[in-house]
Amino acid sequence: MEKQTAIPLRERNIILIGFMGAGKTTIGQLVAKKLYRDFIDVDAEIERRQGMSIPEIFAQKGEAYFRKVERELIVDLCTNTRLKILSLGGGAYLQEEVRRACLAHGIVFFLDLSWDYWKEERLPLIVDSRPVLKNKTLEEVEQLFFQRQSAYALHHSRVVINELEAEQAADQIVESIKWMWDVYEPNR
Repeated sequence: MEKQTAIPLRERNIILIGFMGAGKTTIGQLVAKKLYRDFIDVDAEIERRQGMSIPEIFAQKGEAYFRKVERELIVDLCTNTRLKILSLGGGAYLQEEVRRACLAHGIVFFLDLSWDYWKEERLPLIVDSRPVLKNKTLEEVEQLFFQRQSAYALHHSRVVINELEAEQAADQIVESIKWMWDVYEPNR
């Protein structure tokens, strides 16, 4: 049997999680640039591989199919790649297999924001582009927001992004990562 060795902290993928519209893609691109790493937006990668948009996948093949493809891709990226910045879709991290792979093989950052901030600042920007929001009342969306918090609570580090510009949030993540590297792997 082959013995698995732990992935050095400096080589682990950095994984951004959080509610839809939190800024994972924008912030992830900035973090990737600052750390000279490749950036992978999981939703965009699924769209590329499937040859259709996420709303089209939901409409034509259903959410269960989408979640299966999403789970397989994320687990593969977590276990078979290094030195990447990954941005997960808002619902991806709800899947236990995804959480386990991310926590075991990456450094997971939760981009946290308050319901009030999200509702006022982010919802108007994304409401028409997210299949999960389709035909939902504000109360149902609020319930979804708070239901997901328990999954998001399982992370390595948290950045509260209310009122932060994307650049500021990216800087906080990079500073946290460099601190982790210095503390846990000082001689690398």
